[in-house]
Amino acid sequence: MNSNEQIPSVKTVLLNGKWCFKQADKQQWYDANVPSTVHTDLMHQSLIEDPYYRLNERDVQWIDKKNWSYKKEFNLEKHQLENENIELTFHGLDTYATVVLNATEIGKTDNMFRTWHFDVKEILKEGKNTLEVHFDSPIQRGLAELEANAYPLPAVNDQSEIGEVGENKVSIFTRKAGYHYGWDWGPRLVTSGIWRDVALNFWNKAKINHVLIKQKVNKEKATLTLLPEWSKKLENLHYKVKVNGEEVPVVLSSDQSIEITIEDPQLWWPANLGTPYLYEIEMEAFQENNLIDIFHQKVGVRTINIVQKKDEVGDGKSFYFEVNGRPVFAKGANYIPNDLFLPRVSDSTYQHIIQSALDANMNMLRVWGGGIYEDKRFYDLCDEMGILVWQDFMFACSMYPGNQAFLDNVKEEAIDNVKRLRNHASIALWCGNNEMEMAWAPHNPEAGWGWKEQYTKAQQKEIWENYEKIFHSILPQVVTEFTDEQFYWASSPTGGNQELATYEHSSGDMHYWGVWHGEHPFSDFRKYIGRFMSEYGFQSFPEFKSVQKYTLPEDYDIESEVMASHQRSGIGNLRIKKYMEDHYQVPIDFENFLYVGQLLQAESIYSAIQAHREKMPYCMGSLYWQINDCWPVASWSSMDYYGEWKALQYFAKEANKNTSLIVHDDQGEIEVKIASDIDIPNPTSLHLEIQDFEGNTIWQYSQKVKEIQSNTTELVFTEKVNSIIEDHKMENIVLISTLKVDDQLIDKDLHYFVLQKELYLPEAEVKVDFRKEDEQLIATFNSNHLVKNLFIEVNQDDVKLSDNYFDLLAGETVKVVITSRKGEKIDQHKIKLKHLIQTMRPQQ
Repeated sequence: MNSNEQIPSVKTVLLNGKWCFKQADKQQWYDANVPSTVHTDLMHQSLIEDPYYRLNERDVQWIDKKNWSYKKEFNLEKHQLENENIELTFHGLDTYATVVLNATEIGKTDNMFRTWHFDVKEILKEGKNTLEVHFDSPIQRGLAELEANAYPLPAVNDQSEIGEVGENKVSIFTRKAGYHYGWDWGPRLVTSGIWRDVALNFWNKAKINHVLIKQKVNKEKATLTLLPEWSKKLENLHYKVKVNGEEVPVVLSSDQSIEITIEDPQLWWPANLGTPYLYEIEMEAFQENNLIDIFHQKVGVRTINIVQKKDEVGDGKSFYFEVNGRPVFAKGANYIPNDLFLPRVSDSTYQHIIQSALDANMNMLRVWGGGIYEDKRFYDLCDEMGILVWQDFMFACSMYPGNQAFLDNVKEEAIDNVKRLRNHASIALWCGNNEMEMAWAPHNPEAGWGWKEQYTKAQQKEIWENYEKIFHSILPQVVTEFTDEQFYWASSPTGGNQELATYEHSSGDMHYWGVWHGEHPFSDFRKYIGRFMSEYGFQSFPEFKSVQKYTLPEDYDIESEVMASHQRSGIGNLRIKKYMEDHYQVPIDFENFLYVGQLLQAESIYSAIQAHREKMPYCMGSLYWQINDCWPVASWSSMDYYGEWKALQYFAKEANKNTSLIVHDDQGEIEVKIASDIDIPNPTSLHLEIQDFEGNTIWQYSQKVKEIQSNTTELVFTEKVNSIIEDHKMENIVLISTLKVDDQLIDKDLHYFVLQKELYLPEAEVKVDFRKEDEQLIATFNSNHLVKNLFIEVNQDDVKLSDNYFDLLAGETVKVVITSRKGEKIDQHKIKLKHLIQTMRPQQ
């Protein structure tokens, strides 16, 4: 260290690592490794089996009915105790906990989402100290709250029967992740534990608790105002601020805010629209010549607005994100927690999820309100990769109590998390809740999910007033007071101003579940389109190698007890099969059924994304449900619990390109459209060709395309199908559309004229050549005939492929790069190939 450098007075000692734990009413202590949960600690001690394996979930429902205790002994030295201030901080306690230090109770907690601080200066001692955390059963506490509430509240995803508490839905009374109590894609595993870091903080005088960074940005300069929140007020402070390591001039205002200017700033942009540039900001605070504290933050200089402009014709309003003055079509997915047991979600898991979003050409993820306010690492990665975040507060698909203690708890939770996350460049919107407004439908007796009809008029009034206190008062006030004018949206979906979002609504955002829940045909994705499609989806199973990890061979039937347990949507398996019958020949073989099910899901969501982009700029967002899973399950995810990309993730990568071809043959007429997020310059060439499956050209056509402007979709070609195809059979041909700028391929689309089950696919011989390059394996494929949906099945974990489930045209050569996320060598002998003809019965 340079002799002129000073060490700030604030120091932190983590109390993670080795603890011990026990069931509260028993004597035996066991080792624990904090952060953790009771369930994972029991697993590590071989006291329970993995709840994700087969039906083991059912055997561990007793855990959440018990109380649990954790204990740690640690040593402190005299010089540490000489600090003026010593604070014990729990960054996450799940959930009802009593904290005892050296036999002195120092506080109780009742919110999983809050950070808890305790002044422990007078309780600590030199040498050995003992810290205990006693957790009450969240179920027993919830049952007591339910009884005290006079009447139950809606909580449709609370799987209370599986949790062995009958019809008692208790999740809404506890400020804890809703999905722990079950969801239609998740198990019921109600955790307790020290789930985030535990720290002792030592300092003299004062420390910086938080800093709000406000921005004023134009092309010439960015003015950043830093507003520090101190643990106590200090006089005669002065500051040094470095930007990317270089000290910059500081203006200190009378309110103790610190202003700096960045000339000709590099702006932060969403993925694929520019560089998500981040500035390193370091602020040092001095009193006289003594360094008091240091604040670090990576800052993206940008403006984000949500534009709701009234339509010139009709009663609708736009709803889109504008970044740095530029409208952005939001492409992406909804995101849930990566595990029920949150402490075991690793940095590499976060890296893989966010990188996968970027690789699939996404620019937004919606952090859904039944999970958690995510780990800092999640938001850091979104900042770095240019992924905008639609951030829900943690309320979903339920109604909540409104007693003052609950409301105060919610307010403190909101303040904690808004302060923690507000400076991230990626935060684009704060949303009050998921689907509560549409479910209750307060002003429409014909709408809603049938909730309000279960209550008296007086109860209905009370429940809705409680709703308004949280979502129309507390949360928007917190966002207004503690952010730099960030946008608050009361519920998703909503038309805004408490206008109920319907499938016909022309304002706000829409959740469209006509396909799947409503059994609408896939074509209805083009019929029901809102201004911003924040939810829609279709299910599939994981691939076979993933299913093998949580089953035995006797479970290999989608209607087996184990497979049914790993399918939490009661209608799920039958709904998949019904849609499959409409589109594909349904395989009898289990492994083939999983494969075709993934194709079905991929085709469904691909058509939805294209439908939404086709409606630009009327529709300016498409976030499907969902990118990830929290356990091994059949669900709406595009990546399974083990991180394997399903077919949907590859199809989303294609559909989300900056520029996409969209081809239809409605009512006997071919239409070719170009949807683009960016300006397409001249000269651009479109080439169309119809081939049979043996590779013979039946028809072809080329034309130049005029300049396409960003966020628009242009019709560039139309022709009668019969005039092109003539007497050729539709089940044996494909329309190949390619778009190029000079010689660079921008997009390629393959359009078939009949459903997949009606295709007359030829028997094809797939040839593959493998070549190793360092740790990569390059696979080159070609075939003498069309190969539909070639699946490269790599029976090796943590493998990444540049493409998969693709169509291989006759005579075409396709290269696929196969790598290991762990840097291991790829064994080509563990690769199998599958394509659609192998799952189909012979044509008559």
